[in-house]
Amino acid sequence: MRIFLTGATGFIGSRLVPELLAGGHEVVGVTRSPDGAERLAAAGAEAWHGTLEDPDGLRTGASRADAVIHTAFDHDFSRFAENCEKDRRVIEALGSALEGSRRPLLVTSGVGLGLHAPGELAREDVFDDTHPTPRIASEQAANALLARGVNVSVVRLPQVHDTVKQGLITPLVAIARANNFVGVAGEGRNRFAAAHVDDVARLYRLALERAEPGARYNAVAEEGVEAREIARVIGAGLGMEVRHLPADEAASYFGWMARIMAMDLAASSEWTRRVLNWHPTGPTLLADLESMDYAASSAA
Repeated sequence: MRIFLTGATGFIGSRLVPELLAGGHEVVGVTRSPDGAERLAAAGAEAWHGTLEDPDGLRTGASRADAVIHTAFDHDFSRFAENCEKDRRVIEALGSALEGSRRPLLVTSGVGLGLHAPGELAREDVFDDTHPTPRIASEQAANALLARGVNVSVVRLPQVHDTVKQGLITPLVAIARANNFVGVAGEGRNRFAAAHVDDVARLYRLALERAEPGARYNAVAEEGVEAREIARVIGAGLGMEVRHLPADEAASYFGWMARIMAMDLAASSEWTRRVLNWHPTGPTLLADLESMDYAASSAA
């Protein structure tokens, strides 16, 4: 298939390009820069110049493809709600290009939207349409397209990691440096599902090739890693004390991340593994955090 891939030079997209090419597909990768176009060409992909701010341009690119994978997202969390609405508009544009055909569209969301009740594992067969996260806009857009007959499915991400980036865990290192200690909200028994980026890239390919309308896949290798364990490893890497913080101090310490760091974001991937024959093999989140070069992360 000729696949139109947004976020092709990003953290996940850059791993997905070789995964798709190795699977015998052609890749048209979206980039906003000449440097990104050069990197895509070097990897064996075709570049398409586009941005999330120009959904019409992305619609044109999608209309010329056999399938679309949408991994791009604006990670400026100071404008999170606005960026989620931007993602809604992009998904609507991509889907409109495929309407009236069976060409698949694979979009991205988060595992928290599959939570049925506090303390349970998020599941693929659950969609919490009352969830307060603005990221719900992505799945709402996908559901609207599905109702119009578009062949759309969803990959829900946990904390995706390697030894350089670890999803929403990465900002914790910067926060610890700014405060000169590693903070934990309360007892730190809340959990974060996780998966290595290479395993996640493989899941995207498998999900696209299956092309089941309405399917939701949890890209989860580890169901839940406790926040206190994450803090322990970061503390060891930075050589800093780990402190458990009451709610008021945690709010001040974590800033915009305070609400996230109090959540329990554990998730199951039992159904995903079975239907996609997906077997994660990458390192664990804690192993990657232990192997991270903290000196290099400080210079980044």
